[in-house]
Amino acid sequence: MTGFPRIRPRRLRGSGALRSLIAEVDLTPSRFIMPLFVDENLKSPAPTPGLDGYTTYPPDSRELVNLVNAAMEVGVKSFLLFGVPSVKDEVGSRAFADDGPVQKALRLIRSEVGWEPVLMTDLCICEYTSHGHCGLPVNSRRGAVIDNDSTLKVYQRIAVSQAQAGADFVAPSGMMDGQVKVIREALDDAGLTDVGIMAYSVKYASSMYGPFRQAVDSAPRFGDRKSYQMDPRNAREAIKEVRLDLEEGADIAMVKPALLYLDVISLVKRYYPDVPLAAYNVSGEYSMIRAAARQGLIDGTAAMLEALYSIRRAGADMIITYFALDAARAIASGKYFF
Repeated sequence: MTGFPRIRPRRLRGSGALRSLIAEVDLTPSRFIMPLFVDENLKSPAPTPGLDGYTTYPPDSRELVNLVNAAMEVGVKSFLLFGVPSVKDEVGSRAFADDGPVQKALRLIRSEVGWEPVLMTDLCICEYTSHGHCGLPVNSRRGAVIDNDSTLKVYQRIAVSQAQAGADFVAPSGMMDGQVKVIREALDDAGLTDVGIMAYSVKYASSMYGPFRQAVDSAPRFGDRKSYQMDPRNAREAIKEVRLDLEEGADIAMVKPALLYLDVISLVKRYYPDVPLAAYNVSGEYSMIRAAARQGLIDGTAAMLEALYSIRRAGADMIITYFALDAARAIASGKYFF
């Protein structure tokens, strides 16, 4: 029995360098997409409501450019822009205005930083509307409901406006049926065939969006979003949603949230292994880790990286995360966390 057992998996775990050598997934800053919040009500940067440690910027501020440059220095090259308007109305007109907050920010970053960063834009109207929904409300025999098809016309206007301002990708998040198809048509008709679509294909009606809704004041003023976002009890339905978006012209599919839906990320990747897959590590998931770390219950940096690795391990090719800059800096530090 000398030397038993002969097969010892622990031989491959003896040091941090060895563990990294055989790691099954990588976690590099180039796989992160960093959300950026721009608010045209601000005169100077301010803490983002609901998101501890995050900052919202005026859309024309030097500090926004500095943030993009700082992120790029540690390898984060992709950004997802969200806008907060000075005025909200029924149709969210500031979302497609030439001088809207996202459009201003896009033009500023392009003029100051150039075309090296990948700039993506959230395409929705919830932040911009007086009612806080992702679509246009109409009266029906069931009361106020969100109308799918009239909303699509607004999405087309937003897509073209954002693309003309400098977006590489538009990211429709409203979960309206057919949204990818009409956005692709609008972009192509405007001669913007090089602009891609990152579709929020699998977006659940989740409890994890609370901090984000506070950050951009986008909570619905009546009802909820369960009639258009996915039911958290469903997984197989995600395959249908991804298939439809791909058929309509999506370039990247997405699962949102990430940590509570790792099984769905894995399922989608198994069905569509060749399709670039994003996962959104949402505000509630971010805030839970931040809150536990603040109370000294967990090592915040280790938990952050473990969470991000879990998303990659499940099958996501890229991760939208509020941890992007902190994680990139932790990785750059060279310290082993595993």
